[in-house]
Amino acid sequence: GKKSGKKDKKEKGKKGKKGKKGKGDDVEDEGFKMSESKFFGTMKEATDQYDTVWKTREESLNFSQKHDVELIREEKRKEVEEEVRIQVDELMRQELQNLKMAVDKDKGKKGKKKSGKKKGKKGKKGKKSGKKKGKKEKDLTPDRSIESLYEELVEQGIIVRSPKVSMAEFIGEFNYLGSELKARNLEPQLSLHDVRRMVTEYCILPMGSQKVHELAPTVKSVLLAGPEGVGKRHLVNIVCSEIGGNLFDLTATNIAGKYPGKSGLAMLLHMVMKVGRALQPSILFIGDAEKTFAKKVPKTDTTDPKRLKKDLPKAMKNWKAEDRLLLVGTTSKPLDCDTKGLCGLYQKIVLIARPDYASRHLALRHLVEKHGGNITNALDISSLAKTADGFTIGQLDSVIKTVLTDRRLSQMSKRPITAAELLPALATKELVYQQDEDNFKEFFKKTPLGKKRAKAMKGDDDDGGKGKGKKGKGGGKGKKGKKK
Repeated sequence: GKKSGKKDKKEKGKKGKKGKKGKGDDVEDEGFKMSESKFFGTMKEATDQYDTVWKTREESLNFSQKHDVELIREEKRKEVEEEVRIQVDELMRQELQNLKMAVDKDKGKKGKKKSGKKKGKKGKKGKKSGKKKGKKEKDLTPDRSIESLYEELVEQGIIVRSPKVSMAEFIGEFNYLGSELKARNLEPQLSLHDVRRMVTEYCILPMGSQKVHELAPTVKSVLLAGPEGVGKRHLVNIVCSEIGGNLFDLTATNIAGKYPGKSGLAMLLHMVMKVGRALQPSILFIGDAEKTFAKKVPKTDTTDPKRLKKDLPKAMKNWKAEDRLLLVGTTSKPLDCDTKGLCGLYQKIVLIARPDYASRHLALRHLVEKHGGNITNALDISSLAKTADGFTIGQLDSVIKTVLTDRRLSQMSKRPITAAELLPALATKELVYQQDEDNFKEFFKKTPLGKKRAKAMKGDDDDGGKGKGKKGKGGGKGKKGKKK
């Protein structure tokens, strides 16, 4: 009887283990699931409204688009119902208050005294809890208007006028070989088209619309990292133009010698935040962002690049959810600083790599036409794009601008431009080597997002290894059985 009981327990244990394994397999098969978007409810509401109101409505005869009396009545009924409900609720509250007072009179004054003592204690607790809350930001300029503060910041060169450029002028092609590289377990680099999409999602859409800013995940700061000439500052100007915002230049070289001392820096940040909030949306720009967290500042550098290191993050903590303020930094040497501090200040990091063949081909055609040239069969753009591997869009723009002078443009009809004319000017530029690009990839691995990505990739590899290990163990058992 005991042996049979033990066998039953073992069988139950085995079944339980099998059941657990089955559950684990089901969880693994589910994979990654996207969380529901906050915009889904608004879209569903608009779709339902279309289905119920406009889908079955015949509007072919309503050429003059006259108003619909019944639709207006339905909307007004809801408004009247809400107004009447508020009035009825108010009357009900007054009646309830009168009934309570009548009941209290019958009970006597004892209940009133006890409730008064309790209320006093609660009031004291409320005061204590109020002290624990964070202090409000002090207004250092209560007597000054926004116009006077704006004027001072413009005179000091803190508020800068950005040139009007659109996102269409940031040229970049989609990386069509990305899926092929992923199939071979190779990580494709971000194309300029991907960079344009990320900047649009992180900066332009939330800052351009208050509704999107409230619903979308809050992004307070973005760092644009890439070699010189890839278009980092150009993207900052694009963001300002697209959202119609103000640009506050807080680069170390720009604020050097202005508002000296701790009190001066506090006043500068206060003015920037006050004007930025009053005239939303606003962009706070820091060029050479790595210098703010530099490990060693050269003695020859008199700009005090670490000036904003402590005070700027503190000021950003006071930003509210409804404030359309965004900090944008640019860096071309991210490994020359404390990467932990840099990643702590900037919430999102966008890597801008050197352009690939497709982007170079597209950019060359656009830039030649932009500077007044004509695209003919004499200009072999395909070979020129292949030769220009390693050069940035900014360098290509500079080369074409120097070659296509007014005199050369006047001869364009008789002597079309060729690729051979652009090569000597291109040879004078310093290209971006593969080693430089690897440095940026190494920096991205040290960022929180890069670490999460590496962990996820490692997890996928481990899952593949575990599957193989299980098969191996099964094979081992089979071999032992054969020996017996």
